[in-house]
Parts: sequence; C-alpha cells; structure tokens
Amino acid sequence: MKHLRTLLPALLAPVLLATTVVTTAPAASAVTDPTIPGAIARTQTGGDLRASRAISSTADYTRHRITYRSGDLTISGIMTRPKGKGPFPVVVLAHGYIDPQVYWSGQGFRREQDWLGRNGYVAIHVDYRNHARSDKDPDADLNMRIGYAEDVINAGLAVRNSRVSYIDPDRVAVLGRSMGGGVVYQALSIAPGVFDAAITYASVSSDPADNFNRWQRQRYDIGNRILKAYGEPKSNPELWSKMSSRNYFDRITEPILAFHGTSDGTCDIAWARATQKALDAADVDARLVEYKGADHYFYGPWNDSIRQVSAFLNKHLR
Repeated sequence: MKHLRTLLPALLAPVLLATTVVTTAPAASAVTDPTIPGAIARTQTGGDLRASRAISSTADYTRHRITYRSGDLTISGIMTRPKGKGPFPVVVLAHGYIDPQVYWSGQGFRREQDWLGRNGYVAIHVDYRNHARSDKDPDADLNMRIGYAEDVINAGLAVRNSRVSYIDPDRVAVLGRSMGGGVVYQALSIAPGVFDAAITYASVSSDPADNFNRWQRQRYDIGNRILKAYGEPKSNPELWSKMSSRNYFDRITEPILAFHGTSDGTCDIAWARATQKALDAADVDARLVEYKGADHYFYGPWNDSIRQVSAFLNKHLR
C-alpha cells in the first residue's frame, strides 16, 4: 500500500494511447502493441467486480462465479470466499497454460484456492481473455501474454475499486504459476503499486525469447505469425527487449517470493535464477526458494512452500 496512493491515480487517469513504430518488425502495428512500454502507456481500467450466488460450499468457504471489466473486455473467473463477515484480504490467481479450447472456468490452483479459502483469504482466479466465459481478443496469441497481464492488473484494480463488504480493497496480493508466473512479472512491471505482494511458482522465463523458443516456435501456426509480426529475436533485438519484463524490473515496488524446483523439466531452473539475478540488480525485494529435485508440479515440497506463503502473506497483507 505504500506506493498505491501515488501510483493508482496515474494508472486510472486517461492517457493518450501510445503507438510504437518499429521499422524492422513488419506488420507489428497490425496487433496490440506487445511491449512493456506500450502496455504502460495504455489506461488500465479494472472495475465492475460482480459475483454470483454461491455455486458450491464447504464448511470453510463458498465459491462464486465472477466477472469484471478489463479495458473493453469482460473477464470471467471464480472467487473463493471464506465463511464470515470479513472484510478479507484478496489474492488474485494467474493460472498456467491450459489450452483455451479445453479450459474451464477456475481450472488450476485447486490446492491454492482451497488453502486460501480455509485460511481467511478471498481468492480470485482469473480466466484471462479467450478463456471460459471471458470476452475474445483476436490479438491474444500475438501479444506475448501482455493481454493476460492486463487482465491480472485489472483484476487487482477491480478489487481496489470494489465496494463489496467482505472484500478488503487495501490488502491485495497476486500469485502466478508457470505461464502465470511470467504474467505476474509483466503485470508488476507494467503497473507497480496495484498489488501489495507477489508470489510465483515454477515460472516461465521473464525473457519472452526463451518462452517463444521453448513453446511457440514449435507451433507453426502461431510461431510463424509471431515471426512475421516481430521478426526473429536475434534480428530484431530492440523490439524483443521491449517485450521482456526483465528489462523493466526497476519499476517493481512489490516484494516477491518465488519457488522453483531444480528438476523442473518444463520451466528450466536457469530461468528462475536469471530472473532472480535481474531482480537483485534492480534492487527489488525478492527471494527465490529452490527445492532440490522438485518437478514442475511441486508434489513433494508444496506443503513447505505454502507454509512460507502463509508467513509471507501474513507479513505483507495482515
């Protein structure tokens, strides 16, 4: 909250939409500007958070369908609400990659949703654009997850702007897993001050070239479209550099707790170490916890990690 009073007016105030011209990247202007500076220049307008009646219930919490506004889009999601009057602190959840064609609302983070609900936190699981009941964005595959990051930012702003009695708009954290971890680093770099703290699990790289080479290049349909729009990372380094949250970590104001397994076969531990090195260089309050031999899904060390999450949230949200 220490930065929110000065930063939120700038995030919510109308600004002129910036246009980035990159002569070496053919057709880049055909899609939403995918760079961090481009997203910084856009107005982030999150609001109109609405929750349905409970769709399920346990002894500790109820689950609700939600919607909120993210720019011109309506984004859906699932909210886990602790039993009781509140107001409760909020944790926004940014899930990992699941094919939008098979994804269902609230998919992923079942352990975390359950733990948060049982421990007095409202969990807001973001569906992202093009997922479940969220509105569609034809640029989503091309904008290097910037649209997803804006949906997470606007979820935070929707909470901040909410007058729902059981939500505390002054205590908001964000937690991202795998692809969602990269989305969180983008969100923190684009809009510092929206969240009070951030947590990542088994994050993808904070350099989009790593992620492109690992996954999107192999998908010839989307890979070829990205290369046509932005060029190869090595041939157009200026643009790819501007798409990397790593190069804007000096904007981050939130403390960060990151977890990664040394035997993660999906997201290399080297990526987490490079991200931590860049955060340290930017003087961000960030800590990387490595679990020797742990894989991408944290089956073994999850209990220890959530104990550390509990202490981290108690420190920064209580």
